[in-house]
Amino acid sequence: MKVVEFEEQTTVYAKNQPQYRQLPAHVHTHDVQGRITCRWRMTWRERLTVLFTGTIWHQILTFHGPLQPQLLMVDKPPMNEPQQSELLA
Repeated sequence: MKVVEFEEQTTVYAKNQPQYRQLPAHVHTHDVQGRITCRWRMTWRERLTVLFTGTIWHQILTFHGPLQPQLLMVDKPPMNEPQQSELLA
């Protein structure tokens, strides 16, 4: 599985850090939860494995810090930002 770029991305994490893989992401700038969205693409072998097992493993590198909330999904989440007037309502 690898992370892939997408039309709505607004930043690339680790862009100038060769020791890490780059992470294209959409930053939800007005989201009170500090949400970001990334897109991953599976190989054909991975797709077949998920089809037959129904299982995805997810590892998180915390470097012994607090665990941040994670969310895996198959449907593309909305990435439209609210207008300033909607934030004040």
